[in-house]
Amino acid sequence: MGQDFVPSRTESLPVQNPSTLEFSSADLVWSKVEGWCDNIDRVVLIPFARVDDFVRGESSSKDCPTRFHVETRRRRKLPKAPYKPKVDGILEYILYWCSYGPDDNREGGVVRPSRNTCIRKKTNAGRPNTKRGCTCHFIVKRLIAEPSAALIIYNQDKHVDIKGLPCHGPQDMKAAGTQAMFAPYISEDLRLRVLSLLHVGVSVETIMQRHNESVERQGGANNRDDLLTHRYVRRQERSIRRSTYELDADDAVSLSMWVESHQTHVFFYEDFTDSGPFILGIQTEWQLQQMIRFGNRSLIAFDSRFGTNKIKYPVQSLLVFNSDKKAIPVAWIIAPAFASGDSHSWMRALYNRVCTKDPTWKLAGFIVDDPLTDVLAIRDVFECSVLISFWRARHAWHKNLLKRCSETEMCAEMSRQLGQAVDDVFQKQGNLEPFENFMEDFVDCSNFMDYFKAIWYPRIGSWITALQTLPIAGQETCAAMEFYHNQLKLRLINEKDPIVYQRVDWLVYKLGTKVHSYFWLDEYSDKDDFARYWKDEWVSGLTSWRQALKIPDSDVVVETRFAKVIDQLHRDRTHVVWNPGSQFSICDCSWAEMGYLCEHIFKVMNLCRKEGSILPSTNLLQYKKALFDMLHCPPHDSLIRDHAFSLALFIHKQLNAPTDLIHKQTENATEQDASCYEGQRKRYKLI
Repeated sequence: MGQDFVPSRTESLPVQNPSTLEFSSADLVWSKVEGWCDNIDRVVLIPFARVDDFVRGESSSKDCPTRFHVETRRRRKLPKAPYKPKVDGILEYILYWCSYGPDDNREGGVVRPSRNTCIRKKTNAGRPNTKRGCTCHFIVKRLIAEPSAALIIYNQDKHVDIKGLPCHGPQDMKAAGTQAMFAPYISEDLRLRVLSLLHVGVSVETIMQRHNESVERQGGANNRDDLLTHRYVRRQERSIRRSTYELDADDAVSLSMWVESHQTHVFFYEDFTDSGPFILGIQTEWQLQQMIRFGNRSLIAFDSRFGTNKIKYPVQSLLVFNSDKKAIPVAWIIAPAFASGDSHSWMRALYNRVCTKDPTWKLAGFIVDDPLTDVLAIRDVFECSVLISFWRARHAWHKNLLKRCSETEMCAEMSRQLGQAVDDVFQKQGNLEPFENFMEDFVDCSNFMDYFKAIWYPRIGSWITALQTLPIAGQETCAAMEFYHNQLKLRLINEKDPIVYQRVDWLVYKLGTKVHSYFWLDEYSDKDDFARYWKDEWVSGLTSWRQALKIPDSDVVVETRFAKVIDQLHRDRTHVVWNPGSQFSICDCSWAEMGYLCEHIFKVMNLCRKEGSILPSTNLLQYKKALFDMLHCPPHDSLIRDHAFSLALFIHKQLNAPTDLIHKQTENATEQDASCYEGQRKRYKLI
């Protein structure tokens, strides 16, 4: 079975790494060699980290769906001697076999003698109850000379028995009407769906009822997932109910045990040492897929601190944005607060993991929310632009201003002057002076001023430097990050016993189970079938920016000092927005009272910009300035300028696409935009 193949021949084989999340033998170029008993084997080299992707892809064959299990595994340690390792030395040997073989439990089939005498296990993982003698198998060898690559030797690639006849799947006529027509186990997608629904509190009966209804609508079972049983779902529910986060009384020991049993979910781990702090990076396979899908040639945002007031170890989140511009967590980093600056190591590990899965993956921009974040490390690892988001500071100011100042008009005036000070910083028209003037003007409001001087005034210098040197993230991105922050708060910090917040094993358990399940269900296409069984505080919707696009202009009345917006759910209710057109507006709705930017503030802001009563957004001003600098920079090469202008037109259309879709703008508006830009081309002598 491939033992006679000399691994030294692999030196001439290229390492193939398809860019798809999963791949099969059909996606690879195989080389034929002479194997055991004069058989012709097919061999190929792939990255060892992608063996699981190959196994999953090979199991998902449409012609013959199956599942491969590990029949034999042997490992040896890397040699520590200084001598050169043998070229043909084997570091790891894994034999994968189709789960419908190699034994044949059918009438007249051959079963290995060791299987007749062995003691049956309670859980026969990887082996269905009915073996059908399938001979399909392949070998994975990890060579000592090249441990990063895996040599795959395919001995038998046909799903046939020892007689050469199909023994399972659609081509086996004797399997018709039995489970052998399909894969031996349910798919990973259905398994995650069942676990996620159970974690969020949906009952076993409800899951099976919805599943059976969907199977009936399609006219019967078409695949293995349609054969989901009540017994399987009940067994998963019992396993969840009996599970516990406290694997050991010692928190550190319990965490080490969790890491050891969840190696596929951990991309970086460093325990406490004399020279460094504790750092744990968590990323599931689904999160890795979302990072590749939505992060490639796009933005990633970094929520640098969550739970600093309640949780012993703050949570750092890496976020991508889906088609609805909602934030999806693609990695969680848990570390002490004082270790937040040591980020280069886990970033490099995460980047290498993504590039191993997809070598073409490239990041367009990295958004940070803390001016003290290691920008140099981000640029070194991800090789992209770094943007700054002001949402965290604005959220804290807004929330504490409403909390510490009871007069609405006073809050509105203080918020307006804070916004003016920040705008001056954005436009590089001031540094500390606007904030010092603000503290002098409102010295009588001691409750807020004591908080501002103690917490934020020492940080103003670093914020000013970051806001004036880094590009500013857009308001839609800020809305998505605020929405994620609130979701994580609801889904994580809701324990009745606050003692658990001091244990890190509880934190990793909760993130990997319930929190992960809710975000997974947010991307589940049929989640509405179970929505009415969720608690109200868990229901997810659109971000406030997207909700603002659905408010018609006729429902907004803008006056000098405030604006009125009709509530879309209760038409008899009107919300008052102070400081219309500013990101430091104050609204009386429940979302804004928690410190977030609500849809009413965004709607008024967008309407004011459309009417031209306020300046464009700061990030748009930065973009125009960068564009004009590019247009006027020497050398005066018309090709470079024309390319920059065409890129500007493309970005302009991309930015206006969601708004154009909501408001159904006509083609005349597009033509006017084109003519406007044509006038600018003539103005700057681009033609």
